[in-house]
Amino acid sequence: MRRAMKSTFAPTFIWAAQAALALLTMTFVGPAVAQTADVYPSRSVRIIVNSPGGNPDLLARLLARELSAALGQSFVVEDMAGAGGTLAAKFVASAKPDGYILYLGDSGTLAINPALKPSLSYNALRDFTPITGLINVPTVLVVPPSLPAATLSEFVALAKSKPGQLDFGSPGVGSIHHFTHEIFAERAGIKLQHVPFRSAGAMVGAVLAGTVQAGWSGIPNIKTLIETDKLRGLCISTASRAKTIANVPTCAELGYPGFDVAARIGFLGPAGLPASIVAQLQSVIAKAMREPALVERMEVLGMQMQENGTADYRQFMKDDVERYASLVKRLGIATQD
Repeated sequence: MRRAMKSTFAPTFIWAAQAALALLTMTFVGPAVAQTADVYPSRSVRIIVNSPGGNPDLLARLLARELSAALGQSFVVEDMAGAGGTLAAKFVASAKPDGYILYLGDSGTLAINPALKPSLSYNALRDFTPITGLINVPTVLVVPPSLPAATLSEFVALAKSKPGQLDFGSPGVGSIHHFTHEIFAERAGIKLQHVPFRSAGAMVGAVLAGTVQAGWSGIPNIKTLIETDKLRGLCISTASRAKTIANVPTCAELGYPGFDVAARIGFLGPAGLPASIVAQLQSVIAKAMREPALVERMEVLGMQMQENGTADYRQFMKDDVERYASLVKRLGIATQD
């Protein structure tokens, strides 16, 4: 009898102990597993850029290094060129908003291309989550020394005296160089004929040769030419001077207050990116963008830091989209379906 009672009690006790142990495991281990799953990032992150070897690519690689070190996972830059940058934008816009696909976009893909191609499948304000702005890429109005205009005011006076007779070059219709000139021309009340070229280098070469009388160029292409007096730099397009060509004044200094036009590169994710991830990434990027070595590298390349937080970049995107949509309408440029 005792033996039967003992054999009944032992399995019952063992079962109860196992059940209690399982309950304790669920109680204490379960939350830890959930917390681990919520950690971001828990695997490698892709940063998509649309211009291999260009400013976005270079900046993305500098930031990827900083993000990897700060967050403990690999941030890998992936070049996705094609269709004027829209291929990369479309890919990111359709990605899952979990923080593992991010994007370095610029004014060209987010504001200018949509203004020229209303049928694009993405909308910058609807399909992306802004994280923060990064840099401005200013342009400089340059003219050949043979042009009888040593200052911006003399250039404007000359253009007004010869409406439609002077030419300006750009790397193509709808480039930031083209639209910067058109915005300035509206402010100054001048009219020049547009001559598009295949590249920024070709445009600068035409200004050097006097084939066209003016053009807006990025700093790396014209810095040495200005320093050696082969070109005249009349003004820079942004609100502040560039340290690498500090002698070139801003348009605002020369009688055009508030003039501030540049391609801005920013950091984004797909629409719906959680606010916690946005804040985490913005915090790391804000610190990285102020590292002396990175600031110096940007300045050498003619870029100006514009990391001012998420809200500032969100507002800039809205203003940028409106700026170019209205400009395309005012200029009567035919849009593409």
